[in-house]
Amino acid sequence: MNFIDEVKIHVEAGNGGNGACSFLRLKFMPFGGPDGGDGGRGGSVLLQADENINTLVDYRYVSNYKAKDGEKGHGRNCTGESGIDLVLRVPVGTIVYDDDTGELITDLAEPEQKTCVAKGGAGGVGNARFKSSINRSPRRTIPGQPGERRYLRLELKVLADVGLVGLPNAGKSTLIRALSAARPKVADYPFTTLYPCLGVVRVGQFHSFVIADLPGLIEGASAGAGLGIRFLKHVARTQLLFHVVDITPVDGSDPVANAKVIAQELEKFSPDLVEKERWLILNKIDLLLPDEAKQRCDAIVQKLHWCGKVFCVSGLSKQGINELAQAAMNYLNGKKQESL
Repeated sequence: MNFIDEVKIHVEAGNGGNGACSFLRLKFMPFGGPDGGDGGRGGSVLLQADENINTLVDYRYVSNYKAKDGEKGHGRNCTGESGIDLVLRVPVGTIVYDDDTGELITDLAEPEQKTCVAKGGAGGVGNARFKSSINRSPRRTIPGQPGERRYLRLELKVLADVGLVGLPNAGKSTLIRALSAARPKVADYPFTTLYPCLGVVRVGQFHSFVIADLPGLIEGASAGAGLGIRFLKHVARTQLLFHVVDITPVDGSDPVANAKVIAQELEKFSPDLVEKERWLILNKIDLLLPDEAKQRCDAIVQKLHWCGKVFCVSGLSKQGINELAQAAMNYLNGKKQESL
């Protein structure tokens, strides 16, 4: 399935039905009074967050949506039937903007959260409402009001507690496979991960958190290079970042320089991301002898002047994985308690 995280759609609410012009006509009442009913309300267009949907791909191919019009009024003071509301289901984490004005309409961050994005037109008024002592046979009616029309931009930001960031081939996909039941593609070439992959990390019997494997960043990502800015926005919602660094890059590059590239791109995209809790995950320690791996990790931490938490792990052999998962769970539980 294709991962589509931004689309533009046009929504149109239903028009209100026209009011009816009618006069009562019965066998023994050939000249009855006005009995034209009101028109029905036009259907509205609503967006609803659905946790069973994880992409906006359906809206890439069909971009125009219209709710039902209200029916016109009828004789005998019968109001026309209202138009049925059109409910469009989108992934949890979808942000909705008015594409013409750039106004933020809503952030659908909770399952089943619903919002109206185009209100149906009011029903018209039938001639029965205009009857008075002066005008006993009014022919005046009011037509239904048109429904709202809007061009919307839907933007999906992945909802995860922890996000993995790092250069391509840093071992992020292997790491998420070790931590969770997620099975992203793993191969020895850049940009194996082409879209965010979510996994649930279970810690013990009753605790878990969601982790997101994001496509690898390269220098210039904040300006659109590589897979670029498109996926950096997904980092914004996470509570914790795992900054994954390959301590033995196959291309012979410097792990310290590689780590600095990611930090710089995060800061360029949003200074707030630099302030977010970020742990240094030194990966692929299984490729070196234990003493050599420890020396390499210590040297990287020293050169980076890293003051935060550091974990030396191997996604392939799962060394240090349980300790990392438990530490992340403890941190997230602590954040949850702080917010209570």
